[in-house]
Amino acid sequence: ALAQSSNPPADKTLDAAKRQAVIEGAIRKLHETYVFPEVAKQMETALRERMQRNDYDSITNPAVFARTLTDHLQAVSKDKHLRVLYTGNSAPVLGNRLSPDQYRAQASRRNFGFEKVERLNGNIGYLEFRGFESPELASETAAAAMTFLANTDALIIDLRQNGGGDPAMVAFLTSYLFDKKTHLNDLYLRAENRTEEFWTRESVPGKKFGGDKPVFVLTAKYTFSGAEEFSYNLKNLKRATIVGEVTGGGAHPVAPQRINEDFTIGVPFARAINPITKTNWEGVGVRPDVEVPAAQALKTAYLAALKAVHAKTSEAQLKAQYQSLIETTERELGELKATSAQTAPTTEASAMLPNTPAGKTLGEFLASFNTGKLDAMK
Repeated sequence: ALAQSSNPPADKTLDAAKRQAVIEGAIRKLHETYVFPEVAKQMETALRERMQRNDYDSITNPAVFARTLTDHLQAVSKDKHLRVLYTGNSAPVLGNRLSPDQYRAQASRRNFGFEKVERLNGNIGYLEFRGFESPELASETAAAAMTFLANTDALIIDLRQNGGGDPAMVAFLTSYLFDKKTHLNDLYLRAENRTEEFWTRESVPGKKFGGDKPVFVLTAKYTFSGAEEFSYNLKNLKRATIVGEVTGGGAHPVAPQRINEDFTIGVPFARAINPITKTNWEGVGVRPDVEVPAAQALKTAYLAALKAVHAKTSEAQLKAQYQSLIETTERELGELKATSAQTAPTTEASAMLPNTPAGKTLGEFLASFNTGKLDAMK
């Protein structure tokens, strides 16, 4: 939600005093609200040791300085939500200072994250979902999508391009997949020293998919935060089969805080606590039940959905139709795997980028470029 200015004006170059002020401000914010106080102390120690070694003395570009601090803080915390940003004079608020009406209009143009709703051959439902907006904004669209899918025999929810969002929307959408009120997740808020519980709703607008039919959730390395919670909750409740790649590993809700007029730090202020595992996916991601490359996840899940429905079907003609679809999908998946094997990058090619901030940035850009999606590239 916060953009980093990569081309600062000449008068924004950093000297020693400005660098120290940013570091001291970041340390102060971490001690005030970071979810693990003991880790905040470890991060302070690491930054002060680097200052003593003069590690930052040659950095005058504020955007490079912010990225470097982010790398150093994440090296200690392993927290991918934690980052320092050079934001210039932009206020550290979600939506780039948009008013509620402006933000609603922007979210509406994205259809509140609902990218595609489809009924696939074999009466398999498919939902491509790219962001968890608040239920106050997205509930009507969610109800329409889930009502459309309610009569399918199995459901695939595609979160491969979903970077997260509002935990209340995670609970709201999950409610369509359960018949009874179910405990999903807890959030412990450090500053308030309280725990907030998240449960499914017994009643929702529209029609529920229900708690018995097969559900498959598609994940990728990009899947993050609230999308990971959705996957993690369903996996541990044994309500869905997760198919795809290990997710990004961000379980701590984050809030932007101003360090000074030019720098902002995103500080994770709470942590998720799953009622079943008593932990979360921070730093490790959600490991799929069926681990395959993201490009093969949809076809793999579709095949599994067809087989699940086929196994429950007793009508001979319908069973034959499912068998035909299964054979076709198996052949297509085999072709997809063969094509992927032929075009997979070699170890030599993947080792060409250096393990430096610049190398990591270029690698992230290339990965987003290869998606072919404008939003990902931005």
